[in-house]
Amino acid sequence: MSTPTEIIQALYGAFGRGDIPALLGMLSDDVEWIHRGSIGLAYMGTFRGKQAVATWFGHVAELDGIQAFEPREFLAGPDHVTVLGWERTQALPGGGVFETDWVHVFNVRDGQVSRFIGTYDTAASGAAGPK
Repeated sequence: MSTPTEIIQALYGAFGRGDIPALLGMLSDDVEWIHRGSIGLAYMGTFRGKQAVATWFGHVAELDGIQAFEPREFLAGPDHVTVLGWERTQALPGGGVFETDWVHVFNVRDGQVSRFIGTYDTAASGAAGPK
């Protein structure tokens, strides 16, 4: 059986390859996916279930032209992993580029991700937004 850290690293690997179906296969059916921020982007909020998470990734693809995405540090507990990372992204459509550190917290249950909570510098994202 994989450790929580190995599961999350595999999830980031699928994301990096653009393999969202494989990523969704790593989630529990009742997954809770939360992204917090101070601006009203379509992917801010709480999404429940795999179909809602698929929609979440669609919103990210519509709004964020991710140029670099780096999970940098994995802090693991027995059933959770906190990941500290960084990204460089163009705000779509036609916005500027911003860089931000981010924090992702994953809960793992029975070898699957059961909850995600993410946050990043939404002020940087908002300042780069479409003009």
